[in-house]
Amino acid sequence: MKRVGDDAGEGDESNRRQRGRHRFPLGDVQHEDEQRHRDDPAADAEERTEEAGGKTDQNEPHAPIVRGVEAEALLARLAAEPDRAAILLDVDGVLAPIQTRPEQAHVPPETKAEVERLAARYALVACISGRTGEDARRMVGVEGVTYVGSHGLELEPQAGDWAERIRAFAREVDWPVEDKGLTVSFHYREADEDQAALEYLQEVADRARAAGLVPRFGRKVLELRPPVAADKGTAVHHLLTKHGLSRALYAGDDTTDIDAFRALEGLEVGVRIAVSSDEAPDELVDGADLVVDSPAALLELLRQL
Repeated sequence: MKRVGDDAGEGDESNRRQRGRHRFPLGDVQHEDEQRHRDDPAADAEERTEEAGGKTDQNEPHAPIVRGVEAEALLARLAAEPDRAAILLDVDGVLAPIQTRPEQAHVPPETKAEVERLAARYALVACISGRTGEDARRMVGVEGVTYVGSHGLELEPQAGDWAERIRAFAREVDWPVEDKGLTVSFHYREADEDQAALEYLQEVADRARAAGLVPRFGRKVLELRPPVAADKGTAVHHLLTKHGLSRALYAGDDTTDIDAFRALEGLEVGVRIAVSSDEAPDELVDGADLVVDSPAALLELLRQL
């Protein structure tokens, strides 16, 4: 399957690849396997792809966790002093399994209970979503959690100046649109032919860019955003600065979460978790300190915190 992305940024690829080489499955690891991975990074990358991306059932309750020694130590440091740390989470594809239509997605009750436990324990628990903040609040439904919507655009007042212009552009696109207030999204998960849908939406992206908007592809979706310097990374920076925190964990599953991963660079403790899938961008998985392959597997990891 061809993965697509637009305007996602480059970042420090060498550092991400180096982190990726230090991940391995839970459980006993034979010496010859360790030696093979040290000698053959390509084989290591191929095995990680099979482990992280091969599972298609997002509700599998015992999905494996892939982690490195360094990441395990970082998790322990977060859990040891929760009053100094933040837990930052995407919603769709992370707390809630991806559904065919966005309105069908829901956060399972056991996940809500875990988020509630974390909110009572940590200095900050926040959901940073592509949905509006109010929609994320409705969907997660946990008090004591901070909700930031539209990939951080809700924290930037000037983003509102572009809202009507984006809607007007969307009205000229012959495709069902999801209006998120400050952004619009065109989903193609239900398209009869993926490639034809993708080609059409790539043309839409070109037209949007010419109109001064910012197009970005994600998991079976094209999103159009205002040209405002705000993303999930700026949202992470804003929240950590506001609360005076230098320790944080962020979990995400898509292209927009790469910005949040970058925002953890330079922290005293920063843990990046990728919830992988067949649709996850390579840069997200390569940039993660830990990789899980379903929201259910993430839930098991969060219970360790």
